[in-house]
Amino acid sequence: MGMPLELNTMIVTKGNEVRQQDNQFTLKKEGYRLYPIDIPIELRHTIESDYRATAVIEKLEWEDQQTIITYQLLALHSSN
Repeated sequence: MGMPLELNTMIVTKGNEVRQQDNQFTLKKEGYRLYPIDIPIELRHTIESDYRATAVIEKLEWEDQQTIITYQLLALHSSN
C-alpha cells in the first residue's frame, strides 16, 4: 500500500496561516504534501484568488496525516 502524497507548487492559505514572528508564518494542511523549499513561490488565499504574495518555505513537517509548513513572507502584492 502506497502513501498518498500531493505535490504543490504554490501555498494556498484559506486564512489558516498563523503568524509566528515578523514575516514568518506556519500553516497546517490535511494530508501529506510536498512543496519546494528555499525558493520563492506564490502565496494565495484560495486557488482562484489573485496572486497575493511571494514566500519561501523554510521548513516542512509531516505528522499525523498532516503537513506543517513554516514560511517567510518575502513580498506582499495585495493587502487582501
